[in-house]
Amino acid sequence: MYRIHARTLVHGGGGSTPSGILLLADGRITYAGPAAGAPPARPEETVVTVPVAMPGLWDCHTHFSGVRGPLSTERLMLTPAEIAVARSVRDARRALHAGFTSVRELGGYGIYLAQVIDEGSAEGPTVYSAGRVISPSGGHSDAHSLPYPWVVDPHRRDGMLQVADGEAECLRAVRLQLRMGAKVIKICASGGVISELDHPRHQQFSDAELKVMVAEAARAERVVAAHCHGIAGIRAAVRAGCRTIEHGTELDERTASEMKSADATLVPTRTAYEAILTHRDEVPPAALRKLTELEGRHREAMAIARAVGVRVAAGTDLGTSTPGSPFAWGGNGAEFVHLVAAGFSPEEAVAAGTALAPLTLGPQAPRSGQLTAGYDADVLGLTGNPLEDIAILARPAEITHVWKTGKLVKQPAAVSA
Repeated sequence: MYRIHARTLVHGGGGSTPSGILLLADGRITYAGPAAGAPPARPEETVVTVPVAMPGLWDCHTHFSGVRGPLSTERLMLTPAEIAVARSVRDARRALHAGFTSVRELGGYGIYLAQVIDEGSAEGPTVYSAGRVISPSGGHSDAHSLPYPWVVDPHRRDGMLQVADGEAECLRAVRLQLRMGAKVIKICASGGVISELDHPRHQQFSDAELKVMVAEAARAERVVAAHCHGIAGIRAAVRAGCRTIEHGTELDERTASEMKSADATLVPTRTAYEAILTHRDEVPPAALRKLTELEGRHREAMAIARAVGVRVAAGTDLGTSTPGSPFAWGGNGAEFVHLVAAGFSPEEAVAAGTALAPLTLGPQAPRSGQLTAGYDADVLGLTGNPLEDIAILARPAEITHVWKTGKLVKQPAAVSA
């Protein structure tokens, strides 16, 4: 049991409380509010004092890929699964110590890592994984330069990508991810950036294929997250019932209104765009050309989503294992800075990575992301207030304490006498 005294409680869903107290017991928050209204102290409580407390952060678009070196679809497919998972154990710990107590992993080895973390064999955030990313032949999840028979084999051991063509194969692809324990399904409704031959503006999957996958996921109470850059793909995904649009590069006012009416969420992943633009040598030339063509439009799309009132959740698209790389785990907090740069208020940016984030899981959403009694005791202690300095969330050293389901997993090192 913990009694956390904070100069300020940042609630996540909006607003803050000065001179607040949090009580954590049995993995839940049992009290969050003014010190004057808190229950009396109990002998079994451990008392911790921090300047600021807030909910643990969410990254709603990540990848435990285990890839090192330049990023490409070939590396995503050819990195042996055993090596990728081993590297990802360290990545998970880095994410947790950066303040991210929950991640929605949209393609990668998180489907296996989640089990290891849940049983206590490794330290990391709670992982809600999609398993493999599904696209048609020639699409964003097809490593175009590799032998086709191997790429399309749904039972191959390595790789975080899956190809499916036609309604029957699409149905089977979803069921295979559910068989592995996926909490969300990830599909490609448009072409992508790092894939070799497809174009981000082109729709992938027919409307019929998309509807089959959404319907099958819905039967298992899972939502479908749709990778979309071009407007054709975004509209097709929204028509089919996909609940989250990832990237949303060419989003316009009309389509934003359709998203809002459908109660869909945008996960813009600006961090990945900035990483490519500032470290051009870490992606293939073709990927850089595509992103340079799109990135200005992406800035406009983020502003449009906010103006129309589309729900926005924070996600980065990070997930490599190269130390010091802008694509590596641990830099996830940069997304909050990019949201504010795009016109979001600090309160809106914080909500995107706390209170609103669990909604990207639909029926699988936990009670998380808010300092509210009954919610998961995922809590951070910080040296300052992110509502006054949003960049503090991108500085892991200033996140001094991390509680995950009520267990203190990060605290300042003891000072020896």
